Amino acid sequence: MTTKTESVAQITATAITLLSRELGVVNTARFFNQFTTGFGDYTAERDQILGNARVEEIVAEIKAQRKSNND
Repeated sequence: MTTKTESVAQITATAITLLSRELGVVNTARFFNQFTTGFGDYTAERDQILGNARVEEIVAEIKAQRKSNND
């Protein structure tokens, strides 16, 4: 018995096609997402964006933005 050897790119393309067909595009993306480690430094980025803001300050800012969006 001989088997056809495919490249990794071909196997990946076939797998994505099969998963998309069986699971749907969204669930296929969710499946692959569990294997990615992400990048960057979340803690440093969060500190840069939020600084030392307290929860109360963040909530007040969200409420102010919602109010201005509804006006």
